[in-house]
Amino acid sequence: MTDQPTSFTSNQQAFRAAEAAMPGGVNSPVRAFGSVGLTPPSIVSARGAYLTDVEGNEYVDLVGSWGPMLLGHQHPAVVEAVHAAVDRGLSFGASTPDETHLAELVKSILPIDRIRFVSTGTEATMTALRIARGATGRDLIVKFAGGYHGHSDGLLASAGSGVATQSLPGSAGVTAAVAAQTLVVPFNDRQALEEVFADYPEQIAAVITEAVPANMGIVAPEPGFMGFLREITQRHGAKLIWDEVLTGFRATPTGGWGLTGQPEGWTPDLWTFGKVIGGGMPVAAVAGNAEIMSLLSPLGPVYQAGTLSGNPVAMAAGIATLSNADEQVYQQVAHASRQIQQLVSEALDAEGVDHSLQVAGTIFSVAFGTSDHGVRNYHDAQNQEVFRFAPFFRSLLEQGIYIAPSVFEDWFVSAAHDQQAIDRIAEALPAAAKAAAAATE
Repeated sequence: MTDQPTSFTSNQQAFRAAEAAMPGGVNSPVRAFGSVGLTPPSIVSARGAYLTDVEGNEYVDLVGSWGPMLLGHQHPAVVEAVHAAVDRGLSFGASTPDETHLAELVKSILPIDRIRFVSTGTEATMTALRIARGATGRDLIVKFAGGYHGHSDGLLASAGSGVATQSLPGSAGVTAAVAAQTLVVPFNDRQALEEVFADYPEQIAAVITEAVPANMGIVAPEPGFMGFLREITQRHGAKLIWDEVLTGFRATPTGGWGLTGQPEGWTPDLWTFGKVIGGGMPVAAVAGNAEIMSLLSPLGPVYQAGTLSGNPVAMAAGIATLSNADEQVYQQVAHASRQIQQLVSEALDAEGVDHSLQVAGTIFSVAFGTSDHGVRNYHDAQNQEVFRFAPFFRSLLEQGIYIAPSVFEDWFVSAAHDQQAIDRIAEALPAAAKAAAAATE
């Protein structure tokens, strides 16, 4: 049994104590396991493809800290880099060489000129909106229903992810005036975009989109749709904000852009990154060409600041992660992801559970009751057979397989998911499929 850093001896005891100390017992809502009706396991350690909770239970991890653990937990190069950084100091509140090193590394992978590091994806997308408004002198933002870009006020309208799981349409505390500056349209709907630009001429500052929508489960863009976003924003003098917080350096070596923009030969105006860029540490970024990024203070009039931005320990984790994410790593992740996808479909098919697999590179999700049309937008995601997920999830968890506790979340595979880990998943899926088949509304 793993040494415990606390005196808790059970997950229930740990969660009761957490509820007495934090709202809902968590620091991010989906962790409360509300949609699956369970006490969440309290995790104390992780290594490779595995998590361990306070009771000593081991799980094959298919969450990967919600994406960033591309190399697996405690990859030796990342741990060594972080330890070395800690030995030099935890935080300086000053510029460091590693900020430049990580920026140059990102620039070597993607066609960007300048990057500004921040601490969270929410901060990155909020900054991108501010830059877009500063660049255009316009107020309105267009987003897609079910798209999640963090919890800043203006982007919580019709959001997916935790908001969808909690069945909340938005959030209390968001003013009507702020909400009115966000226009929401269905994803994959060209006509809706044409109409919104016609209805608000020269008022729209930007369209923000996930590179592949991944917070209502994966929703693949229809062929040419993302290129259409690039064309319509340019036509109307608006900016295209490309949210790669979840997909960046994860869906492919060049993120979600590698699935559409790269092969089609276009780039967005602004990018946002998170998760993999920090190797699991709290790092995010906004990036773009030199002209638009020069609008940021201290060069330009758009203000943004962060005391802990570019934290040296976090920079070290990001550098080590991206430096070790070579072609072999991406091949391993892709191979393991395809194997697991096939196992999931075979198990569900064997029990007659209607479903579709939604895929973006190495990331995927399962949507129940959608085999005839898949998931094209938020309406489709909401109208799947959600009731099948909780028993499916509970069965997997009981057998030591840890997936995200929401049907609207994705499955993340790492380079550490070897055949032994995949075999454990294969052994658990038949019972989970039976539980999904037996579920009733």
